[in-house]
Amino acid sequence: MSNSEHLATVMVNAFIDAVDRGVDLVPVVADSTSTAKISPFMKRFPGRLVNVGIAEQTLVGAAAGLAIGGKVAVTCNAAPFLISRANEQIKVDVCYNNTNVKLFGLNAGASYGPLASTHHSIDDISVLRGFGNIEIYAPSCPVECRQIIDYALDHVGPVYIRLDGKALPELHDEGYQFRPGEIDVLREGRDVALVAMGSTVHEIVAAATQLAEAGIEASVISVPSIRPCNTSQLLAALKTCKAVVSVEEHNVNGGVGSLVAEVLAEAGYGIPLCRLGIPDGQYAIAADRASTRARHEIDAAGVVKNVRELLARQ
Repeated sequence: MSNSEHLATVMVNAFIDAVDRGVDLVPVVADSTSTAKISPFMKRFPGRLVNVGIAEQTLVGAAAGLAIGGKVAVTCNAAPFLISRANEQIKVDVCYNNTNVKLFGLNAGASYGPLASTHHSIDDISVLRGFGNIEIYAPSCPVECRQIIDYALDHVGPVYIRLDGKALPELHDEGYQFRPGEIDVLREGRDVALVAMGSTVHEIVAAATQLAEAGIEASVISVPSIRPCNTSQLLAALKTCKAVVSVEEHNVNGGVGSLVAEVLAEAGYGIPLCRLGIPDGQYAIAADRASTRARHEIDAAGVVKNVRELLARQ
């Protein structure tokens, strides 16, 4: 595997390998073959892919029907349209009826940049955390992504996997072992805990390096498994620090920041918490990814700034 790889490419390779090993997998797309980078699968297995056209509700309904018929159905289209347009079908056809559908939310967060709010998926985790009976994952690098997908295809039941829209460098070697529910502590420190999901994990890795140069030791905690989540394990990693900063390309409500706040509050720990993301009541700006992250202070520089301000108040 290369040092940097698009997660959709990882997804497609996982699908090809799954069919090769006998998994009766059927991808369903909504005129999103380009978004899903699914061409290699189509060439290898002509006739196995279902394209319903630009009809996300039909996409999810068809996937549920395929799952009821014994297939491992996987939907592959842009996260903002999957979650928003097929909301009811996900809730009823997939979650409520416990169908074996794997939902892949591609180009999540502000991946579509200048296309603006209609194309930004900054509420997908919060929406699905409100639904019962669906596991939720957000891989941060290719190795982790592949392991999450392999797990999801073997798991029987609804799964949502949030995938970023750009190539991501590796954070792990092949010895890494993803386990559903577990957090991933990439670095340990006593001053502040930095917590993120998905691609913003790379921002807190960079921020921790910069903070260390200034004598501030940060724990770097990735949460690839949103549901299930071993909250006791997460709490144990948080409570050794003086403060916590969560970082996500998602609304501050309902995502990883809310998960951290719930864990701390329910355990009765009064550790100062700063949640960085798209602020309450706002949308991500229409701009390239770097500008968007800088504006909302969810890039490495913004994380460092907020850590310094938070610790200065202690």
